[in-house]
Amino acid sequence: MSRFLLVLLMLAATAGAVVAYKDPEQLARASDSVSDMLRKRTLSTGRAVQIARGQGGEFALRARINGVSAPMVIDTGATSVVLTWETAKAAGLPLELLVYNVDVETAGGHTKAARLTLDRLAIGKLVERSVPALVVPRGQMKTNLLGMSFLDRLESWEVRADRLMLHGYP
Repeated sequence: MSRFLLVLLMLAATAGAVVAYKDPEQLARASDSVSDMLRKRTLSTGRAVQIARGQGGEFALRARINGVSAPMVIDTGATSVVLTWETAKAAGLPLELLVYNVDVETAGGHTKAARLTLDRLAIGKLVERSVPALVVPRGQMKTNLLGMSFLDRLESWEVRADRLMLHGYP
């Protein structure tokens, strides 16, 4: 709610500048000031993570799944977080209870995956609990995917040049 009020206040200030100055350059400066203030406020919450683009064009990172470090690649085309069998085992997930009944398409082709819920998934200071995820059978994938079941929980995410910014809620 406070963020909404802040944005409303900044829009009013920008509109006031237009009325007072009737000058496009003044408007641009006022707009830049509003953007800078919002950006600083978001960064000051400590709930933002910046990820550099890799040489292959991907955004790779290290996540913590139930406290265990795991490499992941951001995949906005993946509906869910998808873990390799090996990562799921390292994270102590109950592999013996999994039922592989979800059809998925991977870079290697078609396979089945099992649904589960991650108790805790952390990317830097961004921590989400009870995150829906999939696990693929052993050897079916080489990379863990950070898909939309995590990204949809964020306030926003954006790509600027070669940086991906993930913004959590304050």
